[in-house]
Amino acid sequence: MWRKLLLVCVVGALQAQWIDAFATTGSPQATATVQVNFPDEIKVGRGVALVIGNGAYPVLALTNATRDAKNVSDRLASLGFEVITRTNATPLDMKLALAEFARRLQRGGTGVFYFAGHGFQVANDTMLMPSGVDARLPASLVTDGVNLADALAAMSAPRPHKLNLVVLDTCLNNPFDAANPGTTALPALPAQTLIAYATAPGGFAADGVHGGVYTHALLQALADTPAQDARLLLARVAANVRADTHGEQRPWVASSVEGGFALAASARNDAGSTPFVTANSEAVVTLHSRGILPKDSSEQYELTFWDSIKDSTYPSDYEAYLKAYPNGRFATLAHARIERLRAAAPKAQPAPEATHAAPASAVPPLPPEKPRTMAAPTPAPAAAAASPARAITPAAPAPAPTPEKTIGRVTNNGESKDCAACPTMVSLSPGSFSMGSSTDDPSEKPVHHVTIEAPFAIGKYEVTVEQWNACVDAKACPALSSDNNPSKTAPARDLSWDDAQLYVKWLAKTTGKPYRLPTEAEWEYADRGGTSTQYWWGDRMSKGMANCKECGDPWHKEGPENVGTFAANPYGLHDMNGSVWEWVSDCWHNSYQGAPSDGRTWDAPGCNMRVIRGGSWREGANYMLTSTRFKYSASVRQSQDGFRVAKDLK
Repeated sequence: MWRKLLLVCVVGALQAQWIDAFATTGSPQATATVQVNFPDEIKVGRGVALVIGNGAYPVLALTNATRDAKNVSDRLASLGFEVITRTNATPLDMKLALAEFARRLQRGGTGVFYFAGHGFQVANDTMLMPSGVDARLPASLVTDGVNLADALAAMSAPRPHKLNLVVLDTCLNNPFDAANPGTTALPALPAQTLIAYATAPGGFAADGVHGGVYTHALLQALADTPAQDARLLLARVAANVRADTHGEQRPWVASSVEGGFALAASARNDAGSTPFVTANSEAVVTLHSRGILPKDSSEQYELTFWDSIKDSTYPSDYEAYLKAYPNGRFATLAHARIERLRAAAPKAQPAPEATHAAPASAVPPLPPEKPRTMAAPTPAPAAAAASPARAITPAAPAPAPTPEKTIGRVTNNGESKDCAACPTMVSLSPGSFSMGSSTDDPSEKPVHHVTIEAPFAIGKYEVTVEQWNACVDAKACPALSSDNNPSKTAPARDLSWDDAQLYVKWLAKTTGKPYRLPTEAEWEYADRGGTSTQYWWGDRMSKGMANCKECGDPWHKEGPENVGTFAANPYGLHDMNGSVWEWVSDCWHNSYQGAPSDGRTWDAPGCNMRVIRGGSWREGANYMLTSTRFKYSASVRQSQDGFRVAKDLK
């Protein structure tokens, strides 16, 4: 529902410096305009834009969203912007893209954020729907939706020549409360920020034949008159949208810009620009096309919501219900459940140094706390948005890696294969380690002592395309998507947790051996390789140690390298950092409070969010830390997700 981010309209001007001071108001009727000239491009970059177009939804799919995103991206690029484009982005894709956006904005200049897709309002928040979120599951709208506040946080940090433009071509209705469809409450706007909404609070955005009605009008206005005052341009766009929808869709603007700006691109860009639309108006397909309109009654939709969480053991699920239904029929029960679950939660465990059986000298000090936001369950504060990625020691050339500060003995007890098409397995002995980290990511706290009590085997590599296809040939697994590299030794990816379960069940049946996914504790134990440093090779990032962006060659943006391309850790395991995210057996928990200390699977009834570990080739070095963890819906396939197998040993 946030369908189209007015990105294009401010694109040319946002990178400019503002001259006249102009106080603006946050009311829907008020817009700010200021004349601006482009800054010295040598001193200030042309600007950075993040463009997201989501249309692949299980229900209420949008055919034009990705097309709109491409048109906006092309226009912004022609105006000199450095454009990050994501289409059909999952929740993880959107969070990672926002982190990358914030990182690139640090150097200064104009930031533009555009979103095309479903959106809605709940309480005082505007939520953007990632691809794959199912409107028939109302709880997932709240828990998996990306808050507009997250995008604003990514743009909020101080920077030279700061100017922000947010364009939302999406609906702003409230699917949970038909009697109160929308609110005029606005998110706190960072300084020098303008938000262009495609529709008023409580309203719907219309789709057209060629694209979203609002985005179509915006691109048309830019093509016809690329250089004009922002207030006049947006007013013209709003007038055209109202005319095309017979007054049903009424765009509006909120701004904190102190001064104004004109939408004027440089001559070299205007000369090469191409009109994206030729028609004078956009034929409306349906006025409510970008809105969540449950087929059930409001009463039934609430019952569906409650039924999906009533057995949950997570306070956050009941908090999501209360956000959607603050005065709902189950509100009292939800409050009681939250209080009971929090009272029953175990208290924070002592620091591992106080409980570790080894002498204090055997346990190195924990790394200092580092700012990071990837796995944060709530929007990052404005101060943290300037550094969205993990803060790590800069990469430094290093000799062949040697494990630092080991705990216990080396436990690689040899390799084996149970069949020709089976993964090569590495046997590991029982042992103890400190799991988690003391960074400011709450999902990795508290650091806790874990003892792996039984020997187990784990894949030397991630499951490969060839190994997966053996299961496909046996008609026990679905065929891999076209995202996969045809190389037999490439890691199989674009797989869900449910897919991985099909594979391990087939492997267990084929071999008669107890194959399964590794537990999260087993995975980290194996990845650490007997070390307690930030990476298995030490506390400093070294080039060429992991298959990730900016981590050294070989690296290709199209996909991960073949398994085994990079060095093995001390236990002889390859590619546990980077390559593809790896599914483990555990249910996602927002922290390690109450985590088992014996390395078993930490599950929960009705769990639909599972843990992925290790990062992928698409992330930077700051996500390669051994402690990195994230969550993903068990039934959703994602191009960066794969897995390796584990096996019980007698």
